[in-house]
Amino acid sequence: DRAFPHTLRIAVTPERPVAVARQGGGAYLLSGAGRVVARVGRGARPELARIWVRREVKLVPGELVTGDPLAAVRAVAPLAGTAFPARVTSVTVGEEAVTLRVRSGIEIRLGEPSDLELKLAVAAKVLPLLRPGSTYLDVSVPERPVGGVDSGQPTDTQPQLERQTEVSTVP
Repeated sequence: DRAFPHTLRIAVTPERPVAVARQGGGAYLLSGAGRVVARVGRGARPELARIWVRREVKLVPGELVTGDPLAAVRAVAPLAGTAFPARVTSVTVGEEAVTLRVRSGIEIRLGEPSDLELKLAVAAKVLPLLRPGSTYLDVSVPERPVGGVDSGQPTDTQPQLERQTEVSTVP
């Protein structure tokens, strides 16, 4: 902002890292806006989500990422600075779906990249309630989260959903 004749006011808003982009042997901090903040060591900032980026994608400090890397950053940006109950180890962006994988191996299926804050809030509440051995949590319809074991994976656990056994007395 300029105030003539001798004043110039500058407001600086720092970019806050929300994820680490991994590309081959390199690692880069990414801000919530998708800006490449800096190159970092591979093990830096373990609390931030990891986004795996193909080798042909250019990651240059100071520049913005686009496409799938940007969609992945937008998916995990709401988690930065929160007490999400699991560490996100990878983010996958498909044609119409975003999927997070957490350290325990559970896959969090967010579906299309809309209402991400709501979906992540639901996931934060439901993750601690999943039974041991669960392999996924689907919050693509946040009003109806579904968790369990993929049918293709062997498991010794019981079904994840129990049927209500009360008998109705209303005709």
